Amino acid sequence: MKNLFLISYLDIRESLRSKWFYVYAFVFGGLMGLFFISGITDSVVMGFTGLSRLLLVFMQVTIVILPIFILITTVKSISGDRESNILEYMLSFPISLKEYYWGKFLGRFVTVFFPVFVALLVGVVWGLFKGGAIPWGMVILYSLLILSLCLSFLGVAFFISTLVKSHDVGLGLSFAVWILLLAFIDVALIGLMMQNRVSDGVVITIAMLNPLEAFRIGAIALFDPELTVIGPVAYYLLDTLGHGFLMLYAVVYPILVGALFAFFGYALFRKKDLL
Repeated sequence: MKNLFLISYLDIRESLRSKWFYVYAFVFGGLMGLFFISGITDSVVMGFTGLSRLLLVFMQVTIVILPIFILITTVKSISGDRESNILEYMLSFPISLKEYYWGKFLGRFVTVFFPVFVALLVGVVWGLFKGGAIPWGMVILYSLLILSLCLSFLGVAFFISTLVKSHDVGLGLSFAVWILLLAFIDVALIGLMMQNRVSDGVVITIAMLNPLEAFRIGAIALFDPELTVIGPVAYYLLDTLGHGFLMLYAVVYPILVGALFAFFGYALFRKKDLL
């Protein structure tokens, strides 16, 4: 256990020396500052005001930026160490494969989750400073949604990192996964639904298997419990799952996806030629 935390500490230190971490932190911190300057908290859009409006916009940005940042920065975690022979050097010490893999996973989770969570806290502090009401339940649930999204794509990124030996191939796969989940699935499913080749229930079920879609629906449900912004699909989701189970699904399902891919990656890491 001591070695696991040591590997995590080393990974965090390495991330703090990398430019990507400061770009990543600046993107989310800068966006939050831009929201403040533009007066989003003072605007009223579709009935959302104050901090609720700020969190709504922050959610829309997070769903696009967070996954790709996690994928492109994490996919080199193991494949990069393998290419630079750091993996061979690390394994020369009395460190098990389990401690190395999960130590890297824990360290990378801290570096990708912390800046987003701090940006969210800055928004809460700003809301308190402005004297507005803080929807603490919404803030806590949104924090859990961000945590689940981070773990989901961390698991996928570590799986890709152990699957490939070249960092460039890993980056290509990362972009392919991101584009597939973000755009192509929605386009394909909408096409199937419009052509009536597949029942609506099957299409919606397939869509909800996408962790990005689960995060999106869960985040929308925070601000709009009736899901009126997504149209008739809301009736199917709420009648089938209910609001409470829908929120539970939006938090737990991405975590399970990330854990599954992370364990697949670990199994692959143990069996493959490490060097």
